[in-house]
Amino acid sequence: MTLSPARVPATGVRRLTTTLYGYSFLDDFVLFYPVYALLFADTGMSLWQISSLFALWSITGVLLEVPSGAWADAVSRRRLLWIGPLLTAAGFALWVAVPSYWAFAAGFVLWGAGGALGSGALEALVYDELDRLGAADRYAGVMGRSRAARLLGTVSSIGLAGPVLAHGGHAAVGAASFVACVLTAAVATRFPEHRVRSERGEDGWARTLRTGLAEVRGDRTVRGALLLVPAVAAVWGALDEYTPLLVRDIGVAEATVPYLIMLIWGGVTLGSLLTGPAERLGATGLAVLLAGSALALAAGAAARSLAGIALVSLAFAGFQLAEVLADVRLQHRIDETRRATLTSVASLGTELATVVIFGVYALLGTDAAHSTVFAALAVPYLVTASALARSRAATARP
Repeated sequence: MTLSPARVPATGVRRLTTTLYGYSFLDDFVLFYPVYALLFADTGMSLWQISSLFALWSITGVLLEVPSGAWADAVSRRRLLWIGPLLTAAGFALWVAVPSYWAFAAGFVLWGAGGALGSGALEALVYDELDRLGAADRYAGVMGRSRAARLLGTVSSIGLAGPVLAHGGHAAVGAASFVACVLTAAVATRFPEHRVRSERGEDGWARTLRTGLAEVRGDRTVRGALLLVPAVAAVWGALDEYTPLLVRDIGVAEATVPYLIMLIWGGVTLGSLLTGPAERLGATGLAVLLAGSALALAAGAAARSLAGIALVSLAFAGFQLAEVLADVRLQHRIDETRRATLTSVASLGTELATVVIFGVYALLGTDAAHSTVFAALAVPYLVTASALARSRAATARP
């Protein structure tokens, strides 16, 4: 049977999206997510030590983010997408085998390296494959559903973490997380990749990096779209690491913590699914979204109650939606040959800002409750919302 031209793109899109959603689900199906902060605390780590581990995680991303993105533009993006999860699996194995500060640190380095390999490469591969099939206009909806698949993986892992932890301890949680990473790598090998790659090796990715940074310096719209990504993603991404501690502070049993974290991530999943309809939001609408989410975060954290946790979930949903929309704005403004590079530059900005937030959190959390720190860190979003509104007003001014 001969397929019609319309049928060929439909089949290609289906193969791409099916692989993407499976990869995204498994990549975040990590039972360690809701409990690793508890593992660190139970091993005797102080708040400063825990924050230093999170910072090391981000610093690893800072060092590897842009080189790995430029590498993805020069070689195979699919190859990086299956190598990354295997590095993460090795880190989880180390945590279970020798739980100690230095083992946790080494595990975060491996996890950070694995994440850096996939960051930028995934978005670039998906956008370019959709573009090849004449479906680039579907990128926002596809990536929104991809984020929802990730969050479904997160929520599923959170739901399983409680009983697995209760019956098998941290060793069982680590084993399940290891298996999920190996399965993620297997699925990544199924991604289609038709891009003609550079074979210039080191000089190829170095040249790609130089030209990508030149584009950022020379194009104000690219620069603005790039800076918006870390402005939206960094704070709530850092706060996510402390949500188990915030939840435990409202007085619930430790075994209940994963279920309340699941409530938070259920809201974030809903935010991802709204990406398609919300793509029409302009700068003003995005500013309103960020401001409303910031107020919900502050009020929810300060409430120190179950209702407050629901508000935090609503805030995280808004931040997730805004983060995907910021990525869409960036992808529409950059060139195919530098797509992974500039996406990684945006991720680098996110990692740098996240390291700062970890330090601020540790500093404020020394003398203040987790609820107070969460509320205080809603302020940067109000600043970003104000900047977006002013930018929109300046653009509209004759």
